Amino acid sequence: MNELIIMNPQYAEWIRDIGSNFKQCQIKAASSVNEEMLRFYWSLGRDISMMINYADYGSKFYKKLSSDLQKELPDVKSFSVTNLKYMKYFYEMYCQKKNRQQVVGNSAFSLRQQFVDDFIDENIFRIPWGHHIQILSKCKNHQDKALFFVKKVIENNWSRAVLMNFLDTNLYERQGKAITNFEKILPDIQSDLAQEMTKDPYNFDFLTFRQNYDEKELKDALMENVQNFLLELGKGFAFVGREYRLEVGETEQFLDMLFYNIVNHCYVVVEIKTRAFEPGDMGQLGTYVAAADGILRGENDNQTVGLLI
Repeated sequence: MNELIIMNPQYAEWIRDIGSNFKQCQIKAASSVNEEMLRFYWSLGRDISMMINYADYGSKFYKKLSSDLQKELPDVKSFSVTNLKYMKYFYEMYCQKKNRQQVVGNSAFSLRQQFVDDFIDENIFRIPWGHHIQILSKCKNHQDKALFFVKKVIENNWSRAVLMNFLDTNLYERQGKAITNFEKILPDIQSDLAQEMTKDPYNFDFLTFRQNYDEKELKDALMENVQNFLLELGKGFAFVGREYRLEVGETEQFLDMLFYNIVNHCYVVVEIKTRAFEPGDMGQLGTYVAAADGILRGENDNQTVGLLI
């Protein structure tokens, strides 16, 4: 009976339709989360732009803001100094300020009302934050160029890697004035952009849970029993941090766990996976080890060691 059902063309078509509808719903959900997150980033970027201009917070403003937000929202990793700066760039890239009107009072909330958003292209809320970081880094206050690439991402379903490739060419100079209106609400189901959007770590961070809950659960369990874990690794291990953040160029990398071995005088990067080994895991770990060597390793330290569990 099962074989007859599987061989039935109508049944097979029904199964394909279910798969297609499910993927479409996934993309709609991811797009909705992405839009809400970007609108929040836009709002926070606007507030930061105002606070820096009108309040005497000094040069350590970003550091203090990052620390305070992480205390307020400890499960959210998106409030690093670097990301907060990009939120400000995000707002300032796509807005134009009208002439300010006199506002009664001088509180931060009153001053905020002096900023009126004159222009927002709704397309900017339709691509992942990681794409925006690349565009903001390369377009540097060139709004038309930035919007050109935002629309190209949507139009062609570009992944971040493809976008980065085109940002390094003169595509805008050749095609910038030839861009036309297009109607595309969601990324194509099988596209690289759809895959990246449904798995975007920024979206999961915005929802305060990780892409792989089992992995987070395992890490939490390891942290709760960190002393036993250290004993299993051997003598001389000192715990440095969990989800330890390293700034590599204009990107941020988060190490699952970082230790320092006092006996061997070296850092130990620990990466934890809750699935079968994949060759790419070694490349990721190698990147983290190289970053730790370049940023953390001192004059008297030996080379960093990587441990994949």
